[in-house]
Amino acid sequence: MKKLILLLIVLCTFGCKKYVVSFEQPTDMKLDNLKLEVFLDKKKVQDINLKATNTLPGYETAELPVSEEGKHLLQVKAKDTTFSYNINYPEDRYILVTAHLKNNGKLNIGILKQKYLFRFQR
Repeated sequence: MKKLILLLIVLCTFGCKKYVVSFEQPTDMKLDNLKLEVFLDKKKVQDINLKATNTLPGYETAELPVSEEGKHLLQVKAKDTTFSYNINYPEDRYILVTAHLKNNGKLNIGILKQKYLFRFQR
């Protein structure tokens, strides 16, 4: 956890125009080994494999580039469903993506966007 916060601080300090996207590792064992495909403006940029844990969730961080106008379409594909989100730089500089199961058993990908660094407390 401390490494993630340190990484985000270093990224802020050197100030490249990038989105910082953190993918929360689930605590639900049914989501273990779930593959997420991440697309930025319909171009695949990364694959994330979720690893479930019984303790506090961990985070995998990715950096995504920003265009001149700063407007992008972030898509996360899980199984056969694609979740789409509009991202605007610099208002949405830090993004947290979370996968969870609804009561009916369907997968949902949630997203939090903010301008400033997330603070994770134990």
